[in-house]
Amino acid sequence: MKPDLSFIRSQFPAFSEPGLEGWAFFENAGGSYPCKQVIDKLNSFYTENKLQPYYPYPASTRAGEQMDLSYRRMAEYLNADPSEIHFGPSTTQNIYVLANAMRPMWKEGDEIIVSCQDHEANAGAWRKLADRGIRVIEWHVDREDGTLHVEALKRLFSDRTKMVAFPQCSNVIGHLNPVAEISQMAHDHGALTVVDAVGWAPHGLPDLKELGADIYLFSLYKTYGPHLGLMYVAKDLIHKMENQAHFFKEGVTRNMLVPAGPDHAQIAAASGILDYLDAVYEHHFDKQAGPAERNRALNHLFREHESALMQPLFKFLESRDDVRIVGPGSSEQRAPIIAIMPLRKSIGEVYASLTEHKLMLGKGHFYAVRPLMDMDIPTDPGVIRISFVHFTSKEDIDQLIAGLKAAL
Repeated sequence: MKPDLSFIRSQFPAFSEPGLEGWAFFENAGGSYPCKQVIDKLNSFYTENKLQPYYPYPASTRAGEQMDLSYRRMAEYLNADPSEIHFGPSTTQNIYVLANAMRPMWKEGDEIIVSCQDHEANAGAWRKLADRGIRVIEWHVDREDGTLHVEALKRLFSDRTKMVAFPQCSNVIGHLNPVAEISQMAHDHGALTVVDAVGWAPHGLPDLKELGADIYLFSLYKTYGPHLGLMYVAKDLIHKMENQAHFFKEGVTRNMLVPAGPDHAQIAAASGILDYLDAVYEHHFDKQAGPAERNRALNHLFREHESALMQPLFKFLESRDDVRIVGPGSSEQRAPIIAIMPLRKSIGEVYASLTEHKLMLGKGHFYAVRPLMDMDIPTDPGVIRISFVHFTSKEDIDQLIAGLKAAL
């Protein structure tokens, strides 16, 4: 089955915006277009319920109910408990709070393994714990293709390993890491896993019980929603952490990792992401199904489409001797995140030409400084990144390839 892009694009106001007409969007890894369900809920909340929630008068009660709905529906789609879902201002901020909450769980000299493939969100805050008595062990990437090797990880564990932090996929390398396998390996050594999914979640929301990660984070603004970070924390873990909110919030799990307090309107709007996914499911499938099953069906639908779009792009890139693919030179086992480096022209020159061809892409290091350092790639100017999701069309890919031919 192929996705009905006409229907899917009708759910995104950006595709009917005159100022965007003719432009092909290939910077989804930096932030996807929001769906209309989220926009409508955000506008409705600000119009009708923008006041303190959870009081007994109607507008306040509705506000609280809309927030609760987002916790519940997100948990249903992710196969988690609502108490395990936390909304914070960003993934970077969420991990910063996590690092401070988890430090008291460990003794001086305990070890944490931090991958060098991560976006800095899941790297910097953990490395700062080296100043507070924790030994940071680096899991380096392959210098040639930027991948992480599980065999190399095995050699890093010790009897003092407490945590492994790594991405589900890098936002420049794109290769998909085996989260379930790594999590089981960590658990066998008595360690926790913290998985940064900001690169992968736009391509498929996970079944968290199947993955087995203890902590899982991604950005809602990259999954068609508001500018929030979502954090899953296994419910048997949070009570071992130090409360980061006001002292009277001790034991209130929804608040313990959100010291600044929740963004009421954006949390209420987050359920619009699931309304969108429900609409796409109901348009494509006749079978009635629960949220977790819907999620699996949509993941397959989206993955097949994205994989089909990657094939001609990789075929084109691999046919050229004037461009380097940063990462594995294959569309297998990866997200549609492809970083490239021109070999005969400067990144600035190629990027400017691509923009002239109405292609919206990113350039730089994308906060993935450490994998580029491991691969001996200068972070300035960095790389050109091509990234797309399920609403990308074959015509967009054709426009991209034509632009690349002219630019290179």
